[in-house]
Amino acid sequence: MAAPIKLNEVLKIPALGIRADAISFANCTMESEKFITVREQAGEQVMIHIVDLFNPARTEKRPITADAALMNPVAKILALKSGQALQIFNIELKSKMKAHNMPEPVVYWKWINERTMALVTANAVFHWSMDGTSEPVKVFDRLPQMSTYQIINYRADAAEKWMVLTGIAQAQDGSGRIVGNMQLYSAEKQQSQSIEGHAAAFSQFLCQGATEQSTLFAFANKSATGTKLHIIEVVKGNSAMPFQKRAVDITVPADAANDFPVAMQVSDKYGLVFLVSKFGYIYVFDVETGTQVFMNRISAETIFTTCVNSASGGLLGINRLGQVLHVQIDDQNIVKFLNLNQYLILLQVAARGKLPGAEQLYAANFDQLLRSGDIQGAAEMAAKSPNGVLRTPNTINKFKTVASQNPGGQNPLLIYFSKILEDSSLNAVESVELARPVIGQGKQQLLQKWFDEGKLECSEDLGDLIKQVDGTLALKVYNKANCPGKVIACFVETQQYDKILAYAQRVGYQPEWTGILANMVVLNPEGAVRLAQMLVNQEGGSKIDVAAVAELFLNRNMLQQTTSFLLDALKGNKPEEAALQTKLLEINLRAAPQVAEAILSNGMLTHYDRATVGQLCERAGLFQRALEHFTELKDLKRVIVYASQMQAEFLLEWFGTLDTTWAIDLLKEMLAKDMRSNLQICVQVATKYSEFMTPSTLIGIFEEFKSMEGLYYYLGAIVNFSQDETVHYKYIVACAKVGMMKNDFKELERITRESQYYPAVKVKDFLKSEAKLADPRPLINVCDKHDMVEELTQYLYGKSMMKYIEVYVQKVNPFKTPQVVGALIDAGCPEDQIRSLVMSVRNQCPVEPLIASCQKRNRLRFLLPWLEARFDEGEQDPALHNALAMIYIDTNQNPEKFLASNSYYDHKVVGAYCAKRDPHLAFVVYSSAPGGLCDDEAIAVTNENALYKAQAKFLVERQDLDLWAKVLTDENKHKRALVDQVVSTALPSCRNSEAVACTVKAFMTANLPNELIELLEKIVLRPDSEFAANKNLQNLLILTAVQVAGDLPEEHKGRVMEYINRLDKFDGADIASICVSEGLYEEAFVIYKKFDDKKAAIGVLLENIRDLERAKDFATACNLDETWSTLANAQLNAGQVADAIDSYVKAKDPSDYLRVIEAAQNADQYHPLIIFLQMARKKDFGTQEARSVIDTAMLMSYARTNMMSELEEFVSSPNIANVEEVGERCAEMGMFEAARMLFSSISKHDKLASCLVRLQKYADAVEAARKANFTRTWKEVLVACVDAEEFRLAQMCGLNLMIIPDEIEELMKVYERRGHFEQLIAMLETGLGTDMGGNSSGIFTELAILYVKYKESKLMDHLKQFFSRMNIPRVIRECERYENWQALCFLYVQNDEADNAALTMMNHAADAWEHTEFKSVLVRCANPENLYKAVQFYVEEHPMELNDLLISMSKKEGMLDHSRVVVLMKRKLPLIKEYLEHVQHHDMKSVNEALNNIYIEEEDYEKLDVSVSTYTNYDQLELAGQLQKHPLLEMRRVAGTLYTKNKRYGQALELSKKDKLYKDAMHVAATSQDPELVEQLLRFFVEVEAKECFAACLFTCFELVRPDVVMELAWRNNIMDYAMPYVIQVTKNYTAKVDQLVIESEKKKEEDKKHQEAMEQQAGMGVDMSMQGGPLMLTMGPGMDAYSQMGGGMGMNMGGMATMGGMGMPGMSVPNMGSMPGMGMPGMATHF
Repeated sequence: MAAPIKLNEVLKIPALGIRADAISFANCTMESEKFITVREQAGEQVMIHIVDLFNPARTEKRPITADAALMNPVAKILALKSGQALQIFNIELKSKMKAHNMPEPVVYWKWINERTMALVTANAVFHWSMDGTSEPVKVFDRLPQMSTYQIINYRADAAEKWMVLTGIAQAQDGSGRIVGNMQLYSAEKQQSQSIEGHAAAFSQFLCQGATEQSTLFAFANKSATGTKLHIIEVVKGNSAMPFQKRAVDITVPADAANDFPVAMQVSDKYGLVFLVSKFGYIYVFDVETGTQVFMNRISAETIFTTCVNSASGGLLGINRLGQVLHVQIDDQNIVKFLNLNQYLILLQVAARGKLPGAEQLYAANFDQLLRSGDIQGAAEMAAKSPNGVLRTPNTINKFKTVASQNPGGQNPLLIYFSKILEDSSLNAVESVELARPVIGQGKQQLLQKWFDEGKLECSEDLGDLIKQVDGTLALKVYNKANCPGKVIACFVETQQYDKILAYAQRVGYQPEWTGILANMVVLNPEGAVRLAQMLVNQEGGSKIDVAAVAELFLNRNMLQQTTSFLLDALKGNKPEEAALQTKLLEINLRAAPQVAEAILSNGMLTHYDRATVGQLCERAGLFQRALEHFTELKDLKRVIVYASQMQAEFLLEWFGTLDTTWAIDLLKEMLAKDMRSNLQICVQVATKYSEFMTPSTLIGIFEEFKSMEGLYYYLGAIVNFSQDETVHYKYIVACAKVGMMKNDFKELERITRESQYYPAVKVKDFLKSEAKLADPRPLINVCDKHDMVEELTQYLYGKSMMKYIEVYVQKVNPFKTPQVVGALIDAGCPEDQIRSLVMSVRNQCPVEPLIASCQKRNRLRFLLPWLEARFDEGEQDPALHNALAMIYIDTNQNPEKFLASNSYYDHKVVGAYCAKRDPHLAFVVYSSAPGGLCDDEAIAVTNENALYKAQAKFLVERQDLDLWAKVLTDENKHKRALVDQVVSTALPSCRNSEAVACTVKAFMTANLPNELIELLEKIVLRPDSEFAANKNLQNLLILTAVQVAGDLPEEHKGRVMEYINRLDKFDGADIASICVSEGLYEEAFVIYKKFDDKKAAIGVLLENIRDLERAKDFATACNLDETWSTLANAQLNAGQVADAIDSYVKAKDPSDYLRVIEAAQNADQYHPLIIFLQMARKKDFGTQEARSVIDTAMLMSYARTNMMSELEEFVSSPNIANVEEVGERCAEMGMFEAARMLFSSISKHDKLASCLVRLQKYADAVEAARKANFTRTWKEVLVACVDAEEFRLAQMCGLNLMIIPDEIEELMKVYERRGHFEQLIAMLETGLGTDMGGNSSGIFTELAILYVKYKESKLMDHLKQFFSRMNIPRVIRECERYENWQALCFLYVQNDEADNAALTMMNHAADAWEHTEFKSVLVRCANPENLYKAVQFYVEEHPMELNDLLISMSKKEGMLDHSRVVVLMKRKLPLIKEYLEHVQHHDMKSVNEALNNIYIEEEDYEKLDVSVSTYTNYDQLELAGQLQKHPLLEMRRVAGTLYTKNKRYGQALELSKKDKLYKDAMHVAATSQDPELVEQLLRFFVEVEAKECFAACLFTCFELVRPDVVMELAWRNNIMDYAMPYVIQVTKNYTAKVDQLVIESEKKKEEDKKHQEAMEQQAGMGVDMSMQGGPLMLTMGPGMDAYSQMGGGMGMNMGGMATMGGMGMPGMSVPNMGSMPGMGMPGMATHF
C-alpha cells in the first residue's frame, strides 16, 4: 500500500555554494516556505545568504557583521542581531525600518507572524511589533526552572492569547537522556505553567457542530516511560460538545529507543499534526482524536528547523546536510490508506481537506444515515462532503422523498440547506430549491440576506422565481447570473435607461436595440435619445441602424431630438453617411434655418449633397452658405450680387478658393451691378488676392470701370508690400489725381519720400511735366533719393527757386551740398552766392566730397575761409587738414611747421603730394606717421633719393624687426649700402641697449653671421665700449662663432676657443651644452673645467669623447664620489662589470643597485657582487623595497657560490629578502637543497613538499603537503607517491583530494593510467567513511563508475544505497558503455528517464526485464511510441502478461491511443479481449468493432447485445447486415435491435416477423411511431391468426393505431373481443377531450368579451391603436366559432356529433357495432 504522504527534496543548500559548516541550528533559519537565511563565516569575513525557495537561482549574498539573521515569513524584511543590538531592514526599499538595543542578550528569537517578532532573553520574553516606532514589550518572565534549558522554539496562537516557550537539556540522572521543558503562558490570565515536553504547536480547529474555531494546544513529551502526544483545548469555540482532551502513546521504532521529538507543526488544512524526531522520523496524527495515522523515517540526518507550507498544508524541514525536505499529504493515496486502517478518521480528514477518492464512502454513509432516520447527520454529511460530491440534485430528491413521507415534520430539505449555509454557499440547483419554499412562505427578505452574504449561486431560473415577488432583487440575480437579456428587460421595465448601455458593454451583450428604443420613445423620448446617442458613439462603430432610429424619431415629430441624435451619430463625418447628412440639413433648412446655419458653421459634415443643400440655403436666405455650396459660375454670379448681405471676412476667404478667372469675372459682376455697395469689398478682395489675380489685371479692372478711387485704395493697400514699379507708379499717379481732387498732396509727398521701387525717371518726368505741382517737395524727394540732385538744382535754379535750394541743403539733405555746389558752379552762379550758401550749411556739409567737387573744377582756394572756420572749430576730419596742408604747401605758407604740429592730416596723401615737390619734406611726413603706418613709404623715398644715412638711423631708432626683415633681404639692392651705414655710423653712435639688441637680432634673423661678428667685435671686444661686459652680447658673439665655425677657413678655426679664453662673462653651462650639440667637445670640456663643473666635464669625456682611460685619470685626479659614480655607470654600460663595481664601491654609491645586480648575475660575477651588496647593506641604503631587493640578491649570490654556511647564517639573521622567490629560482635551477633550506625557513610547505619530492623524501613531503593543504601540492605529492608505489602515503593524499569536486576525476586518472585499480577503489571506499565535504556526489559517482568498470558485483548494492547522492547521468553513460543493463535500467528510472529505461528493458530483456517494474516504468514514459513498442514486445515475448500491461496503462487518462492498439493487434485481437472490455467505456469505434467481432466469433450474443445497446460508436448498419445472416437466432435478434436503433424499423420488423419474435416486432412498431407500420403489423397478426398478439399490439401501440382500422379488422376477422379493450379506452379519451374543449371555449368567449370592451373604451378616448402596437380588430368569420355548431350532450347516444366544423375535420362514420359481449355494455352508435 502506498504511503499517505509525499516526500521530495526541494533544494540542497550546499549546491548554492554555501559551506556545509554554516548549516546549523545557530546559523540557518527558515520562518516560512518563502525564504531560508544562512549566516556563513570564513575567517574574518561574514556573509549572509538569503535563499528564495521559489527561485533558488536568485539567492542573494550580502556581507554583514551581525551574529544572526532572520527573514520575515512574508516580506523581504531582514532582522539582524549583533550582541544586544537589533536592527530590521526592508531589503526591497533598501531602508532601515527599526532598531533597538536590548537590556540583555537575546538567546532566541522568532517571527510569530509577519508583523511581530518574539525575543527571548535569559529572564523574559518580549514581543516587538513592526508597526510605528514601538519598542519591544515584555510579555512574561521566564520561570526559574527554565534557566538551565536551551531554548529551541517559541510559539503563539493566532490571537496571541497563548504562548509556549520550549527548551531542552540533558537529564541530571546520568542516563544521558534529553529532557524537555515548556512554559505555557496565558495572556488573559497572565499566568505561566511549567510542562514537560519537547515540541509544541497551536491549531485553530472547528469542532463538530461549531461555527467558531477552537484553539488547541498540542505537545509531545519523551519521558523515561515512553513518548506521548497531548492535545487540549485552551480557547473554546461555540460547539455544544466540548473538545475531548487527548493523551495518546506514540509508537517508536525499536531502533530509535533514544529518539525524542524536536519539532511539531499542525496542518489546519487537513487537521493533522506533524511530529519530527531527532533521528529523522515523522509521525502524523489526527488532531481531533490524537490517532496516529502514519510513521516513517524521512531523513538519516537530524532535521533542526521546520515550518508549515501554507500552500500545500505540508511541512518543510532542513537537515544537517543542507537538504530542504518537503512532506505533504498525498491526496490520492491517503484515502486508500485510511480506508483500510481508520475509516472514521478518513471521513473527517476528507471533509477538512476536500480530498478526492472518498465519494463512494460518503455516499454509502449518507444513505445509511437517511435510512436510520438521522436527518441532521445526513444533512451534515451531505453539506460537508469533500468537493461537494453529495451536493447533487439526487441528494435533494432524496430529502424531498423523506419530506413527503413525513409531511407534518420539519422539512429535511431546509435542514440540509441550513447546514450548507453555515460555512458555505449554495449552488444553482440548491438556490432554486431553497427559494421556492421561502417565497411560498413570503420570506423573500431572507433571500435578500443570503444574496448579500454571497450564499446563493445566481441563475436565470432563480431570477425568474424571485421576479414574481421582488423585481430589484431579481435584477441583481440576473446580473450576477450573467443573463443580459433579462437584465436589460428589467432596466426597461424600471425605466433605468441610463444603465442599459453601460451594462451591455460590460458584459459584451448585443440586444435588439431598435425594439428597445421603439418602446422607450413612447415612455421617455429624451431617455430614448440619450440611449441612442450612446449607442452610436461606441468604440468599434454604431450599435444601431442610425437611419431607422432617425425615422423612428421623425415619425413622432421629434425634430429637435432627431437633430440632436443625428448630430451625435454623424460626428464621425464618414462618406457612407452622406444621405443622412443631407437629410439632417434638409430638415433644418426647411424648418429651422438658424439651426442649419449653426450646423454648417460647425463644419462637422462634409459628405452631404452640396448642390441640394446650396439650393435650400438660397431659398432660406442663407446666401453666404449658398455661395459656399454652389460650384457653377452662373449660380455664383446669381448669388454674388448679394455680397453686401454677407460677411466680409467670409467673402475674403471664399474668393481664395476660386479659380482666378472666376474670381475676376465675379469682381467685374460686382462692380458692374452695384459699384457703390460693392466697391469696398472689391478693394478688400483685390488687396488680399492681388498676388494671384496680378496687380496689372486688377489695375485694368478698376481703370475699366473708371474707379480712380478704387484704384487709389487698392494700390494704397498693396504698395507698401509690393516691389512692382508699375504698382508704385500707378499709385503715385493716383495720389496726384486724387490729391488734386481733394487738394491734399500729403500721401504723394509721403510715397515719393518712402517708396524705393517706383521708376524714378518716369516719376520725375511725370511730376515735372504732367503734375504741374506748385509745391516741388515730391519732386525734391524723388531727385534727392535717386541722386538726381544736379538736375534738380538746375531745374530749381532755372525756375528761380533759390529758396528751395537753400532749404534743401540746410534742412533736407546737407550731405548733398557738394553736388549742389558743383551744379551751381556749372550753372555759372556767382562765387559769393555759392560761398554764402556753403557757409550757411557750416559743419553739416561733408568735407571730402565738397573739396573733391571744388578741386575737380580747380576752385579749391575759394573754400579757404570755410576750411579755416572748420579748423578753428576743432574739426578733425583728415580731408579738411589735407586740404589745408595742400593749400599751405602750394602757397608756401610755412608748411614745415604745419606738417610737424598737425596730427590730423593723412600722411600718405600729404606725403605723396609732397614727394613730387620736396623728397626731404616727404620723408619728414612719412617718418612722423604714428604707429609706423608709412614706414614702407619712408624706406621707398630714402632709397629713391639715396638717403641711406637717414634710413639707417631711422631703422635703428624704430626697433621694428619686421621692418628690418624687409630691408635686409637679398632682393633689396640697397642692402649693402644700408648695412655699411648701420655698422659705421648708426649703431656705434647709438647708446640705447634695446636698439642695439634689436639691431643684432635683426642681423641674426637675416642670417648675416659675418656681418654680425664684425658688428659684435666692434661693440664687445673694444675695451672702451659700453657693451664690452654685456653677458648677452658675449653669449651672442660666441654662439655666432660656434654657428659659423664649420664654414671658417683653417686659420680662423680657433676663433671659438679664443673667444672662450678671452671672455669670462658668458653663460658657461649653456654655451658648453651648445658646443656639445655642435660637436665642439674639447671647447665644451674647457668651458666645464673653467666653470668648475667636474661632473659635466667627465660626462663629456665619457659620452662624447668616449675615452674611459682619460675619464678614469680625470676621476682619480678629482677623487669625487660623483665622478666615480658617473665613471661607474659608463663602465657598467660598457660591460666592464668588475671595474664598474669597483668604481661604485669607491663612490660608496649603491643607487644603481638594480642594474649592478642584473649585470653581475648575467655575467656570473657573484663574488664582486657580494662585495657591492655588503657595501650597500652597510650604508642602509634606500627604501624597504630596495633593501629587500639587495637582501634577495645576497641570498641568491650565496646560493650560486654554494656558500651554504653563509646562506644559513644570513637566513637566520634579520633580513627582508624575498626568500620565496630565491627558493623558487633555486628549485628551477635544480638546487633543491638550497631551496629546501629556504622554503623551510619561511614555512612555505607547498613548495617545500615539491623539493622533498625531488629529494625522494616522500613521508616528509606528505607531512609538508598536510601543513600546506593546497590542492596543487596534494596532487604533486600524490603522483610522486603513486609512481614510487607508496600507496599508503598516496591514499593520505587522495583522501584530501577526493573531497574537492574538480579534482576527483584527475585523481582517478593518476591511478587508472598506472593500472592500480584495487588501490583506487580501496581509497574511495575508505573515503566514504570520512567527511566528504561538498563532494559527496562526486565520490559516490566515481566509485559507482569504478564498480561498473572493475567490480560489477558491488555495483547494484552501491547504486540502490546511494543513487540519490550521485551524478546519475555520468553513471548511466558508463553503464551503457560497459553494457550493464540491469544497473542502467535502475538508473534511468531514478533519473526520471522512463523512456530510456523501457527501451533498455525491451532491448535487453534477458538481463533487465521484470514485469511489475516494467509496468511502473512504462506509465512514466513521455514518448507514446514506446508504449506501442512495449505492446509489440509483449506480444512476441510475454503474451500472457499483455492484458495486464495494457490495463495498467489505460488507467492513466490519455496515455494510450486505443485505436492504434487495435490496429497493432488486428490479427491477434482475442489476445487483448480483457483489455478491450476494460476500455470500451470510452465508446471508441475501433474498440467497439473489435469487441463485436470477437463476440460474434465466440457466439457470445449476451455480451454482444450489451455492447451494441450500451455503445453507439461503430457502423451499426454494417453490423446489423452481418448479423442478419447469422445462423443463431439470438444473433439475428441483435440485428433487429440494431435496425431499430437506426430507425430502420421496416427491416427490423421483417426480421422479427421472420423469426416469429412477435414481442420484438411490437416493440419495434411502437418505437417507430409510424401508424402505417403499426397497421401493417396488425394486419400481419390477423393473417397469421395471432389474436393475442393482435390485442397485445393494440395495447403496446395504442397512440399509433387508427380506431377505424382496428374496428374494421376486428369486425371482418371476428375478433371483436380482442379489440374491445382498445375501443373502450378510445371512447374514454375522446369524451375527456370534448369536455375540455367546452370549458376552454367558454373561457375564450369571456376573454374576447373583456377584450372587446377594452378596445371600445380606448376607441372612445381617441387612442390611435396603430401607433401603440395594439392588435388589429378583425371580424371573426362565420366559421371562426369553434363550438357554435357542436351537437347535444355527451351521452351514450352521440348522434349529435355528426360534424365538427371548428376542428376542421370531415365527418367520419363507423357502422353500428351492436352489443359487446362480455363487457356488460349496451350497443353504441358513434359518429366520428
